[in-house]
Amino acid sequence: MSSFGKIVLVQGDITQSQSEAIVNAANTDLWLGSGVAGAIAKAGGPEIQKACDKNGPISLGEVAVTGAGNLNAKYILHAASMDLDSPSTEESLYDAVKNSLLTAEELGVKSIAIPAIGTGVGELDEENCAEIMLLELTSRVPQISCLEKVEVYLFDQETYDIFEKELNRIKLQSELE
Repeated sequence: MSSFGKIVLVQGDITQSQSEAIVNAANTDLWLGSGVAGAIAKAGGPEIQKACDKNGPISLGEVAVTGAGNLNAKYILHAASMDLDSPSTEESLYDAVKNSLLTAEELGVKSIAIPAIGTGVGELDEENCAEIMLLELTSRVPQISCLEKVEVYLFDQETYDIFEKELNRIKLQSELE
């Protein structure tokens, strides 16, 4: 497990997180189809999709908050990084991460779990996602006093290795500054 400040990389299933809030890599319609959203729907139960139906659609980059159903978390932050018709972009990923953190701050949560948003169904490559997400997290998280821990959940070893390499690059750069 690699970490930097309050940010911890975790290889595993985000639905098993003990964090107070889980970020869902959502689409603007808040339809829980496949990937992270599908895993959340399966593990959390049908009430999550029902809550999404009441909250959606949302704009690209925005976040909708629902309960977490049968999951350990209290909240799910549905961060829309893509439309159903188009993949994630660098800008929509940046906005989804930024707005997830701002929403976590508004809710006063102490811990949050966030996946590699936009890499699966969203079609972003992992290197690009790691750079954007980790730069945003390392710059914004220290300013959010309520957050004690941010877990970046990465489903497979290959993606974990990519994120770990990027996090180590950011650590080294911060030591040189």
